[in-house]
Amino acid sequence: MELKDRFIDEKTKIEYIRVGDYYIPNLTLPKPRRTGNIGKYGRLKLNYMKKHNIPEYTEMLLNNELNSYLLDIEDECKNKIEILIKQMAEKENITEKLKANNQLEWVGQMNSIKQSAEEIVLNELIYV
Repeated sequence: MELKDRFIDEKTKIEYIRVGDYYIPNLTLPKPRRTGNIGKYGRLKLNYMKKHNIPEYTEMLLNNELNSYLLDIEDECKNKIEILIKQMAEKENITEKLKANNQLEWVGQMNSIKQSAEEIVLNELIYV
């Protein structure tokens, strides 16, 4: 690309590149802090932001921070659920001994605890 195919607007300080007969702004997104696949909790937060927090969603999207933020939310939710499950299981006295003696009872109680822990996390981290 030749030097005459580029120029910088003095007012805005934006660089333009000539493509065919037109000058197009040479805009790039900042590199994201994190990359990866967004899981269940990240998608739930994304849907909530799109419906209830449009300005924050738009700002993060334009600054290329949305994916990193959703990955952070995903990790935070998973960690908090894991901690809550352990704490609630200890409090309810659900042990490996119960698992060995009555597996069906153990599964039922653990599923109930997981559901409670997930509900707490959804209300504290996702739907805010």
